[in-house]
Amino acid sequence: MIAPPPTPPASGRGAVNAAIATAAARFTFSTTPRLDAELLMAHALGVDRNAILLDPTRYAVPDTFAPLVERRLRHEPIAYITGTRGFWSIDLAIGPGALVPRADSETLLIAAQAHFAGRAPATVLDLGTGPGTLLLAALDEWPAHGLGVDYSQQALAYARVNAATLGMADRAHFLRGSWASGIVGQFDLILANPPYIATDEALPPEVHDHEPHAALFAGTDGLDDYRILAAQIPALVAPDGAAVIEIGSTQAPAVTALLEAQGLHVALHHDYGDNPRALVATKAAT
Repeated sequence: MIAPPPTPPASGRGAVNAAIATAAARFTFSTTPRLDAELLMAHALGVDRNAILLDPTRYAVPDTFAPLVERRLRHEPIAYITGTRGFWSIDLAIGPGALVPRADSETLLIAAQAHFAGRAPATVLDLGTGPGTLLLAALDEWPAHGLGVDYSQQALAYARVNAATLGMADRAHFLRGSWASGIVGQFDLILANPPYIATDEALPPEVHDHEPHAALFAGTDGLDDYRILAAQIPALVAPDGAAVIEIGSTQAPAVTALLEAQGLHVALHHDYGDNPRALVATKAAT
């Protein structure tokens, strides 16, 4: 049994809240400074963030907190510092070399739920799986088997660890490859979050300086990888299945045109901020 943390002396009561507030005030570049500071404090203490919110006076500020704050001040992503990121219904191990999961990507799972309402996909293909983000979330949602493909060995290493940690190693398999090259067969659900940022587009230092560029940039118009996927998807999606693809908020018309040119029917879904975020591509009824 883990022993409870020692109660700080009366003179130190409130020190955790004060340290969090001080750190948050320094994170002027962040859109969530208070949350960042709370997550770093929880990580330094080895407790859940909720424990701090419920009773911060139970804890003393650990010596390890200040170095974590300094790392964040260098714009290092919180997920890289803590080594974990929550996504959908799962927690994922994450670190350098793997794209940090974004909440807006949960739109793909919501869109897939809508498509498979009342039934479950039996097979899932996740193209550009990264640390297993979409595939493992889908396998937590449905009793399916899946394949995750990525070109990055670093990302795939995280994906395999995550599958094992989540008890999905027998249902999730991973393959190093370039999109769907060499993959045969059909899948009920295809998920993809390809790079979609134009090479000359400016990004925050947190993203540009730390996350893998191969998972971010996709040519001068941000559409290079959609052109590849549009040509590959028709042969891979099962007749009653769907391919659910993440897009940049301005890319719906261009990517829809690429998919429709391949004979696919396309529907648009919006994210939590009501921005265009996912396209659901299905085979036209015959």
